[in-house]
Amino acid sequence: MVVKVENRIRELRKAKKISQDELSKLCSVSRQTIHAIENNKYDPSLSLAFKLAKHLGTTVDELFNMNG
Repeated sequence: MVVKVENRIRELRKAKKISQDELSKLCSVSRQTIHAIENNKYDPSLSLAFKLAKHLGTTVDELFNMNG
């Protein structure tokens, strides 16, 4: 069974008026990494997922939706 994971990073980032560049600096990754995650081209490590959730004011569970 293939599980597709979709994320809400772009939606939450825009709601908080944070640019990809700002979020990347907060999480100590490149802007390209944030771009790739938002476009489902890259799955973040668990530690990065927790950093993203923290800076976007949510939980990892709420950040990623598993559909499959």
